[in-house]
Amino acid sequence: MAIALNTALSEQVRQAAHEAGLEVVEATDASGFNGVATELFTFMPAAAAAARDVTAQPAADQVPGPRTTLELSAGFDVQHHAFQKPLHEFLLEAAKRLRNPRSDLYVTLGGLPISLSEWRWPFHLSTSGADTYIVHGEARLEDGKTAADARLRAKVSASMTVTFAEVVPAPEQPFAEGFIYNAVRKIFDQGQLELVKSGNRQPVPVTTRYYSAKQSRFIFNDTDAQQRADFLAAKVFWCSGVFGSGAPVWIADPRDAQYLNTTAADLQGTAQALAAKGLLALQPDGEFARSTEALMDRRPEYEARLAEALAFTRPTFNEEMRSGQTNM
Repeated sequence: MAIALNTALSEQVRQAAHEAGLEVVEATDASGFNGVATELFTFMPAAAAAARDVTAQPAADQVPGPRTTLELSAGFDVQHHAFQKPLHEFLLEAAKRLRNPRSDLYVTLGGLPISLSEWRWPFHLSTSGADTYIVHGEARLEDGKTAADARLRAKVSASMTVTFAEVVPAPEQPFAEGFIYNAVRKIFDQGQLELVKSGNRQPVPVTTRYYSAKQSRFIFNDTDAQQRADFLAAKVFWCSGVFGSGAPVWIADPRDAQYLNTTAADLQGTAQALAAKGLLALQPDGEFARSTEALMDRRPEYEARLAEALAFTRPTFNEEMRSGQTNM
């Protein structure tokens, strides 16, 4: 275990993490995209952290068990009254997400399983002179077959205008990660992000069209009951069946609820209906579910959906030009 920081922020984060059932196993100085000083924290569930060999004190990336990170601007005051509740909710959700076999894995409505990683927080002002805040990250296609170094990816540059940023408590990870990840999924659904082996950063604009000022909440998709059932079944197929060897996944994730414009309670009801059909097995708490043999028998269907969704993200005009099928 390597905890190098002894700052006011690190103490505040450790206390907030403890209240959420997490433990900081590493805290170090870092820097955001534009070189601004940050503090980077690595968390594990408290029970998993307690079971590690504390005498060996290995580096955080060598400690077995699930973990996630939080990056904040150095000196950020998480005890400010406007930040305490959002941070607490962020850490509580992180603790539950860490119970998934893969906490970084998400599924789109189109059927793409993607991992979201390499994000460098906080937002920084655009260096091009535009009146926007920018945060960089990466999305990778996870098909359960392709080697890690050969997976298709999209390097992402997510942006929000300075005006839009006023609805966000602060341009920091705990207050923006959820809607940024959902914006990435939405842009995939629209076929406006391409997964490639390498390439330049692709834009993901977060605008007022994703936010209802009247309702004070984000709205990414209007989905019906069938779409939500299809989404949840696909999530359990990929996250539990393919990547979790049948381990339970969180089916009441508020991020998914926001993405689908529904509630966590509605997702639990949807899961109950899927369980009645034998497509997933609910855990006693009703918030987690695992895949079943009946669901995994649908592998050809989900692989076909993945291929179709992947094809939708590829610009066909490039192929036509390469084949000489245009008049240009």
